[in-house]
Amino acid sequence: MKSDDPVGRRPLRGSVRPTVRAAACFALSVPAALLLIAGRPEWWYVSLYWPAAVLALSAADMLMVLPGRRLGLEVQTPGRLSVGQSGGVRLSLKAEGRTPPAAVEARLELDGAPAESASVRAAWGDGSLNLILPLTPRRRGRTLVRAVWTRWRGPLGLVEVRRRCEREDAIDVTPDVCGIHEEVLRFFARDAVYGLKSQNLRGEGTEFDTLREFTPGMDSRFIDWKHSARHRKLLSKEFRQERNHQIVLGFDTGHLMLEPVDGVSRLDHAIRAGLLLGLVSLRGGDLVGGCGFDARFRHFLRPGRGMPHFARFQRFTAGLDYGVEETNFTLALAELNARLQRRALIVLFTEFVDTVSAELLAESLQWMVRRHVVVCVTLRDPLLTRLWEARPDTFDDVARAVIADDFLRERSIVLERIARLGVHCLEAPANGLSTALLNRYMLIKRKGWL
Repeated sequence: MKSDDPVGRRPLRGSVRPTVRAAACFALSVPAALLLIAGRPEWWYVSLYWPAAVLALSAADMLMVLPGRRLGLEVQTPGRLSVGQSGGVRLSLKAEGRTPPAAVEARLELDGAPAESASVRAAWGDGSLNLILPLTPRRRGRTLVRAVWTRWRGPLGLVEVRRRCEREDAIDVTPDVCGIHEEVLRFFARDAVYGLKSQNLRGEGTEFDTLREFTPGMDSRFIDWKHSARHRKLLSKEFRQERNHQIVLGFDTGHLMLEPVDGVSRLDHAIRAGLLLGLVSLRGGDLVGGCGFDARFRHFLRPGRGMPHFARFQRFTAGLDYGVEETNFTLALAELNARLQRRALIVLFTEFVDTVSAELLAESLQWMVRRHVVVCVTLRDPLLTRLWEARPDTFDDVARAVIADDFLRERSIVLERIARLGVHCLEAPANGLSTALLNRYMLIKRKGWL
């Protein structure tokens, strides 16, 4: 956490204004005055008592309310947050020399990378008041806290004080690395939670590891008859997974990857799944690299091995920008194919919405699969699924369901065509992308397709 200096050294802008209660009380005096004048015209002067009383009470409330300069405020902002993970900005408020208000409401004024923040209202007890303003970033980059707004009412509730404290606090928004490390620990645990694939280095793969005595239930195809005859007991071969393979993660940073899915962009979902796969691959002894492209081939990280390489891979993913151009698959995949000197597993995170871009993608992948193993990863669109599964109550619902069905059918046709080229197609929901990708990676290594 970054602790900032008290707000008294910062520029302050405040104002005192009437509340809705004061405006309503003043407005009610108009029909009351009309009724009085209609019934008793000679008592017209009595109709002025009501608005005069409202003005007098508002003036008294203004004198009793805590002035903006008397409210001490200290702000603590986190130096770093992860995409999609909730954090908080801590506020410490203290009334200096005056009676504190009954309640205070605070909110943040943000700029930079998109983030969600809600206002918080809390009752003031004894002493100082501590608030935590929730903050959930939705994209990588840097979120700026431009100002902290606070407001409170007087004892009568007729006036309120609003104050804006200017800030220049920067919060770096990075991929969710903490959650990735937790998933990796569960993944490598032999007693993993049901639904996650536990990686056992022995017993899987095609590389010979050792011999062990055969026990009932083991696969009889792995019995080594030559060594069994020599030792006069049944011995079975045990295998392990191969290492030293190149894993290259390709990230499409075009405008289609900016679409939010479950509140987070498709690119950030892909980066999180890619970081998890990269960490698992490095721990398994493979080499991990990456590239980023949209209309041009913009980023490339040469495959490297070892856990220290994960820090470089993390910096590489943090530098992937949100593009607004259309993706050029032909140029990007041709450049990637030219830079790779040996056979590799290429995991391509991309998206397409029309048959033209899908045709270009299929033509480019057709040349890649001759030399490499390619996995095409896309996110399932929850909106289309909801429209297709929704119960049609009106003709508009039927029309939306038909259009959604057309999109889903065209998408499945394109994925089937890409799969017939020899590409491993993976389409998964956002919350299950990481697990599905890891399982596909383990399947490819276990089958020896690399």
